[in-house]
Amino acid sequence: MLTGSIIGLFATTLGGVPKPRVSSIEVLTSGVKNEVIRDKKHHGGPDKAVCLISQETILNLQSLGHPISGGSTGENILLDVPQDSLKPGIKIQFEEVAIEITMAATPCKTIQESFLNGDFTYLSNKRYGGQTRWYAKVLTEGVIHSNENARISLSD
Repeated sequence: MLTGSIIGLFATTLGGVPKPRVSSIEVLTSGVKNEVIRDKKHHGGPDKAVCLISQETILNLQSLGHPISGGSTGENILLDVPQDSLKPGIKIQFEEVAIEITMAATPCKTIQESFLNGDFTYLSNKRYGGQTRWYAKVLTEGVIHSNENARISLSD
């Protein structure tokens, strides 16, 4: 088991990116409560209820000059955990909430302002294995607060 911390939480009632920082999010099996998802064909739903990313991923991209920051690519949770600890089947336990990573989030042009020359493929799991945002389904609903830790374990 690995323990990490929450660096930031992000949600929007307007839709789109960047998502502003918030102090807590209420997480339901259908997604973050009161968050507006504009493109429901590609985002949201039970297997894509929450989007997360590792701080390591953001720092790596920033070191290359990309203007990416927490919330700028649509994630809800920014975690201080190793990038390679996140992959499908990984379960993450917060104080009240439990989630399980289901898939990599495919990048799209909506997040291009977070990258030099608009090259959003820097967050492509296919192109750069593990350097991506991740979608998760909610196993236990509840509220996540920005000062919480996260416990990461392999799926049963």
